[in-house]
Amino acid sequence: MRVLIPGGSGQVGTLLARRLHAQGHEVTVLSRYPQTMPWRSLPWDGASPGTWAYLLDTTDIVINLAGRSVDCRYTESNRAQILRSRIESTRILGECIARAKTPPSLWLNASTATIYRHAYDRPQDDITGELGGKEPNAPFTWRFSIDVATKWEDTFFSANTPNTRKVALRSAMTMSPDPGGVFSVLSRLVKLGLGGAAGSGDQYVSWIHHRDFTRAIDFLIEREDLSGPINLCSPQPLPNSEFMSELRKAWGQSIGLPAKEWLIEFGAFFLRTESELILKSRRVIPTRLINAGFDFQFPTWPEAAQHLVKDAR
Repeated sequence: MRVLIPGGSGQVGTLLARRLHAQGHEVTVLSRYPQTMPWRSLPWDGASPGTWAYLLDTTDIVINLAGRSVDCRYTESNRAQILRSRIESTRILGECIARAKTPPSLWLNASTATIYRHAYDRPQDDITGELGGKEPNAPFTWRFSIDVATKWEDTFFSANTPNTRKVALRSAMTMSPDPGGVFSVLSRLVKLGLGGAAGSGDQYVSWIHHRDFTRAIDFLIEREDLSGPINLCSPQPLPNSEFMSELRKAWGQSIGLPAKEWLIEFGAFFLRTESELILKSRRVIPTRLINAGFDFQFPTWPEAAQHLVKDAR
């Protein structure tokens, strides 16, 4: 197959490009900063059509991962960039696919599990899950993430591409031993003895092992009957306190100092990021994948953490 991955130079994009390339597919990554890789990498500003657009006439699958990182302070400027980078890239892709003589048969577009409400009481799935933004117990600033996710998906699904199957990838945190990702950040805290519960520790953590993430993409490519929003996450989210406890066990670290909420807010300000990334309760499950027969290799965090630590070492 010929696969185009806009915004595919980050950690998740590299995981996908590496797997698809190893399977013998012809992979092209679009990036603001093209790099020399085993697959083709072309420049794109994420906001306008480029010379790459001609590829859509011979592309089988588009996997759009473009979007500014949310690991930053939500200043007015950063908010505008986060929203614009997702909306514009998705809109431009939709317009180019609509003009293609032989459009791709499948368009997978990044989304986020953060679209669901701040949930403790019950899991949120991709059939009856409740979208967030109106929870009385969630800070007002968290509504920005919901607004971005909603507008992102609205732009995606409103694109006039009747001959292209579309799937929104509502993904949780992808855990990979590769440097620079969320797993390496959490592991560093554990090694420093700082990997205790964050805040109350009761907030749920949704996650997915990188092998299950890439296998789920393969599954979605093959299953032509699946479209619309799909949750990409482990079927067993767990409270933050348990999540960090299992990660400490995997690293053989007995000490894990907890972090009070006020300290997390202070640390987030100092590190130029947002506390929402740690304190929001994401209790999300992949009902549509499970109902379709997808089999997770790493459904539970203890075994996933052990495997990730082994690979990281």
